[in-house]
Amino acid sequence: MIKELQEEILKLKAQTDTCILAHSYMSEDICEIADFTGDSFALSLKAKTAPQKNVIMCGVRFMAETVKMLSPQKRVLLANPQAGCPMAEQFDADYISEIKKAHPDYAVVAYVNTTARLKTLADVCVTSSSALKICRAIPAQNILFIPDINLGTYVKERIPEKNFILLQGGCPAHAKIKREDVLVAKKAHPDALFLVHPECRPETVSLADYVGSTSGIMEYAEKSQCREFIIGTENSIVQHLQFKCPDKKFYPLSKELVCNDMKVTTLVDVFNCLKGEGGEEIVMDGNLVASAVKCINAMLELGE
Repeated sequence: MIKELQEEILKLKAQTDTCILAHSYMSEDICEIADFTGDSFALSLKAKTAPQKNVIMCGVRFMAETVKMLSPQKRVLLANPQAGCPMAEQFDADYISEIKKAHPDYAVVAYVNTTARLKTLADVCVTSSSALKICRAIPAQNILFIPDINLGTYVKERIPEKNFILLQGGCPAHAKIKREDVLVAKKAHPDALFLVHPECRPETVSLADYVGSTSGIMEYAEKSQCREFIIGTENSIVQHLQFKCPDKKFYPLSKELVCNDMKVTTLVDVFNCLKGEGGEEIVMDGNLVASAVKCINAMLELGE
C-alpha cells in the first residue's frame, strides 16, 4: 500500500539523517513524503540550510548537481539515475566555448537547467522566475543566453535595449505545445484563466493570463479569486493544484505536456535509496564545483 510505504520512508529518512527534495513535477505520493517541494533552485537552497547530512533529490540530474555545488559537504543522491534533462544536456561545453570565442564581448547567461560543466562557462545563472531581473541587472549590453530559446525570447522581448544571441535549445515537453492547443483548451473552458511557463513557445505564451515559473503558477492559482485554470506546464501540476485547491477546477493544456524524465522516479526508488540499495551518489571534482558555482553566486548577488 502507498501509505504503508510512505510510513516506512518517513522512518528511514529520520534514521539515516536524510532530507528528501521533490521537484514540483514529481507525483503526489513522492511530494507527500518530501521535506521540501518546489522549483529546482529553491530546493537547492533549502538543502543548503537543512540540518541533515544526506540529501535525496527526486528530480533530474542537473538539479542534484546544483544541490551538490551548494552543499559540497553533504552526501547527495539522485533517486533515479536515469532521470536526465534533454534541455540541460543538449549542448556540450566545447560547442558553447566556440560560440564564446566568436563573441568575446557577450556575457554568458545560463539557465539553471544546464549541466555543471556548462555552468563553468557562464558569467551568471538564472531561473525562470529571475531571468528577466538578472538580465536587466547585469552590466553587460550583450548577452549569450543558453540554452532555452523560448525563455530567452521571453526575456529578449522585454529588454529591447540589450542585444541577445539565442540558441536553438529548449524543453521538448514545453516546446511541443502549439498555439492551436491553447485555442482548443480555451474553447473547451471559456471561463478559465490560462497560466503558462515561459519555456513554452512565444505564440503560446502570448495568449496567457499569467506567465511564470512552476511555483509562480501554483501560487497564482492558489491566491486567485478565479475558479478555473488551464495549466500550461507539466501535467503533474494539475494534480497538485487539485489537492491544494479542491474548490477550484484545473485543466491540462495538453495531454502531451509530460516530462518522461521526471516520471521515471517512483516512490519505491526513494525507498531503495534510503535502504542503500538504489539511486546514484553525485560525486563532483572540487575544481568543477568551485568553477561552476561562481555563476550561481553571481545570481545570488544580483538578487535571486
